[in-house]
Amino acid sequence: MKRIALVLACLACGSGAQAQQRLSTPNLTCGQAQRIIFSRGAAVLGTGGYTYDRFVRDRRFCEFNEYLDPAFVPTRDTPQCPIGYRCRSGPPDFFDD
Repeated sequence: MKRIALVLACLACGSGAQAQQRLSTPNLTCGQAQRIIFSRGAAVLGTGGYTYDRFVRDRRFCEFNEYLDPAFVPTRDTPQCPIGYRCRSGPPDFFDD
């Protein structure tokens, strides 16, 4: 019984699975956030508190039935940083303001 408990304790401590911290735009400068999206093409970034979203560099990172919607996020040095785009499903509503 002690051997099983020891093995389970070793497995729990030695597992490589650890939570990865999500980058948060309020902790980055506008330039840093833009470079992340530009270099990766797409990334999920926190935008403050418990909110997050997926941002993309261009249309290649969206599904075929999605369109691009410009995205602005708060960063350390800019309240409305143009970070890239979000992919939106359905047809764009050109008359929605």
